[in-house]
Amino acid sequence: MKKIALMLSLAFVMTLPAIAQKDKRAQDILDSMSKKYKSLKSYQAIFTFASAGAGAKESYKGDLTVKNEKFRLLLGGQEVLTDGKTMSTYIKESNEVNVQDYDASGNGDLNPTQIYTIYKRGFDYRFLKEQKQGGRTLEVIELTSNRPKSTIKTVQISVDKADKSIRNWVIINKDGKQTSYTITKFTPNVNAPDTFFVFDKSKYPGVEVVDLR
Repeated sequence: MKKIALMLSLAFVMTLPAIAQKDKRAQDILDSMSKKYKSLKSYQAIFTFASAGAGAKESYKGDLTVKNEKFRLLLGGQEVLTDGKTMSTYIKESNEVNVQDYDASGNGDLNPTQIYTIYKRGFDYRFLKEQKQGGRTLEVIELTSNRPKSTIKTVQISVDKADKSIRNWVIINKDGKQTSYTITKFTPNVNAPDTFFVFDKSKYPGVEVVDLR
């Protein structure tokens, strides 16, 4: 469960002894990025997930589809999907699904449906640099929290300068653990019917349903 929990909550609460800052260039980039995502009816992102720290490394490929408040996420042999009311977490290894009421505010600051607005809630930010990646020019923004409690040291979000999509984000914990998400394919306005975000147990023969509602 830890891969999904990390993706859903990612605890974007920082502790950097830095001066509060919201520099103009960073805000313009983030506002343009946010505007782009808000204009989309839906999107799909294929990505790689990597985590390293305390002598352990993990690496997975992931697939995320978002439509308004709905999302479906596949990562590391697990699948999480919500229609905005109910959230189902399917674990392939045990052929088990946990079903619970969905609380968008309870999934941390990096809820997949809200990633493009996280900077507006209790964060300072600054422009770091431009860098090249796969022929693209990325604008890198660093977020730090102005909240008293925190578990993360820094978060860097890389935004494509041309189309304003998020291409990469890196989270570094205070203990040195680093987690990164890199978008390898982004498709806007994909065809995703509402039923795509509802768990259909008929497609998972023998699945054990654990209802936590």
